[in-house]
Amino acid sequence: MKDYYSILGVTKAASEDEIKSAFRKLAHKYHPDKKGGDEKKFKEVSEAYAVLSDKKRRAEYDTYGRTFAGGGPQGGFGGFDFSNFQGFGNGQPFEFDLGDVFGEFFGGGPTRARRGRDISIDIELTFREAIFGTERRVLIAKQSVCTVCEGSGAKKGSKLVPCTSCNGKGDIRETRSSFFGTFTTTRSCPRCHGKGQVPEHSCEVCRGEGVTKREEEIRVVVPAGVENGEMIRMPRLGEAVAGGAAGDLYVKIHVREDRTFAREGNNLITILPVKLTDALLGSEYRINTLDGEESLTVPAGVTHGEMLRIRGRGVPLGRGARGDLLVRIDIEFPKKLSKGARDLIEKLRKEGL
Repeated sequence: MKDYYSILGVTKAASEDEIKSAFRKLAHKYHPDKKGGDEKKFKEVSEAYAVLSDKKRRAEYDTYGRTFAGGGPQGGFGGFDFSNFQGFGNGQPFEFDLGDVFGEFFGGGPTRARRGRDISIDIELTFREAIFGTERRVLIAKQSVCTVCEGSGAKKGSKLVPCTSCNGKGDIRETRSSFFGTFTTTRSCPRCHGKGQVPEHSCEVCRGEGVTKREEEIRVVVPAGVENGEMIRMPRLGEAVAGGAAGDLYVKIHVREDRTFAREGNNLITILPVKLTDALLGSEYRINTLDGEESLTVPAGVTHGEMLRIRGRGVPLGRGARGDLLVRIDIEFPKKLSKGARDLIEKLRKEGL
């Protein structure tokens, strides 16, 4: 009796997903159309998968060591009949899902639309530019739509004629044979890019491709409040491709550190050095904000590290709303005291301060 679990390299307690994964790896390894493949082993792992992937047949195999006639699933994927293979399910026809395997070997599946390559650039901003937003113009060398033929690939005044590669159909059908049988796949014609027509005379600049490599100036609008490391996606500004959509441009933002301000979410933080006497008695200070100088009242008895708030001077949030500016108090303690200052402080000590 064949040990189907050993053939697939799984245990008897293996889940359906584990069995499927094991089969896919072995089918890829032994597929006879693949260089170094082994048709005998491929049939063996296919037989094991056909039994263990079906709940009813697997239960029969686990109980009796075999499957019984009529136990195979009917009407499975793809309509492939394996009844001619020796030793497959006691001569009974069965089917199983080889869609992924066929797609991998024969290029099956739906044809994907052509799309240009995505590209990325880096730009550096000052702290202020990142907070309030800015605009940059960058020069990028990339595949772009030909400006002479406007992407048609045709010489000016030239008419379009049927593509000889696909006979004007836009698609090319390819047929391959394997021990499963004959498979036919369809792909977009590489010459006309699925259009079915080509210019009678090609554009002299892009040679009929419709795209050419050139430098292009791109306007990058950086929104207010952008953060360091953030990516801005600009659709269809990547590389162009004939017969398809252009890719995207990704702009990575790098924000230079500021000596005065730091960012915490939608708020800004700055440090205000305050004299000891002003901290005790209170005072007015002129403080720099990103909007210019403003007056700040330092209350009497303020503590070291305490945060004072100036509302509406932080990061713009849209519709006129903004975060706040948080001012951290840094009390400056004198390192040296004159005799008069020391005498005054001694009096404060006697007062219990």
